[in-house]
Amino acid sequence: MPVVQIALYEGRTPDQKAALAEAVTKAISQTAGIPDSATTIIFQDVQKHDWAVGGVQASKQ
Repeated sequence: MPVVQIALYEGRTPDQKAALAEAVTKAISQTAGIPDSATTIIFQDVQKHDWAVGGVQASKQ
């Protein structure tokens, strides 16, 4: 049973998350032969000031 965690900057709509969940689930199903019903996806909304790349907060880029 795959568990996929997706961290994104906050602001995505429920419809966008639903479309992403469907696409990721289908990709896992097609490439690994796992039934859609076995895949769990967890979304984590992150504020830009809580995310840094290369030591720089995303809110300052």
